[in-house]
Amino acid sequence: MSITSIDRLVAARFLQQQSWFTHLSVEAQDKALRTMRTLRARKGNVVIPANEPADGWYAVLWGLVELQSAGGGSRTSYLALSGGEWFGEGSVLQSAPRRYEVRALRDSELLCLPRGLFHELLATSIPFNRAVLQRMNQRVAQAMAVIDSDRRRSPEQRLAIYLSRHFWPGLRKLNLSQDELAALAGMSRQTANRTLRALHEKGLITLRHGRVESLDQQALECFAGVAPPHWLEAPALDAA
Repeated sequence: MSITSIDRLVAARFLQQQSWFTHLSVEAQDKALRTMRTLRARKGNVVIPANEPADGWYAVLWGLVELQSAGGGSRTSYLALSGGEWFGEGSVLQSAPRRYEVRALRDSELLCLPRGLFHELLATSIPFNRAVLQRMNQRVAQAMAVIDSDRRRSPEQRLAIYLSRHFWPGLRKLNLSQDELAALAGMSRQTANRTLRALHEKGLITLRHGRVESLDQQALECFAGVAPPHWLEAPALDAA
């Protein structure tokens, strides 16, 4: 859908928090706002289908979305993204069909920077290049953490990784339900429930009404056996 007057205000406020955007000329900023669009989805619905040409670089304005494999009886969750996170740079750079679908874990709204403008900024803006490289570096670190956790770590350590800053950079508050965590970690709800209780008993997280309300990041990362991420953090936003 197109950006409405209300959406334009929300998008402008969000973009003003992006350092690459503030380094653009006034004319370039105005062009970005005029050409961008937003997508909304209710919880459980697919926002962006798989196997279609990548039409842009996306950001989560608000809500929570999941990137997952599409097709077949078994689906694998690759990543969850909350408000403030960008994704899809790999597909846009490769000009290839998107291999995953994006599904809303909560009611969500996405902002799309069109493919043409993405490549234009990539060719003309150093701050934009740095922002894209930062996201790519972040994705590689996240992927390596998941691969390592699936091969060598216990269910408690695996879930600890999905709760760490490797997946939620810049957030002041993490408020996820057991169902959301189970979907992200590829566990049944029962397994996730037992694992969360074990982490709670170790003093690594605090549970309240079936949700992860707070956590000890340093102790969590130490328990999971991962080093703190070194990428620059995005502006802090709540994922409540």
